[in-house]
Amino acid sequence: MANHKSALKRIRSNEAKRLRNKYQHKTTRNAVRDLRATEDKKEAESNLGKVISMLDKLAKNNIIHQNKAANLKSKLTKHVAAL
Repeated sequence: MANHKSALKRIRSNEAKRLRNKYQHKTTRNAVRDLRATEDKKEAESNLGKVISMLDKLAKNNIIHQNKAANLKSKLTKHVAAL
């Protein structure tokens, strides 16, 4: 176990960040899944901007790699355009 106050604080803050990152990542994955399942083009187009914004935020915070975010955005945009 950690002996220093700063190490204890780091443990606490790392756990808080881990939970926040996990929540944001899962929420984004669910949004991507829902967008892929959408059949209505109007609804898909309106949700695409929100999902892209979520992916950009994850990439900015290094929760996912920036190339993964770019690949997902590209595939989702193609999917929505094909509806």
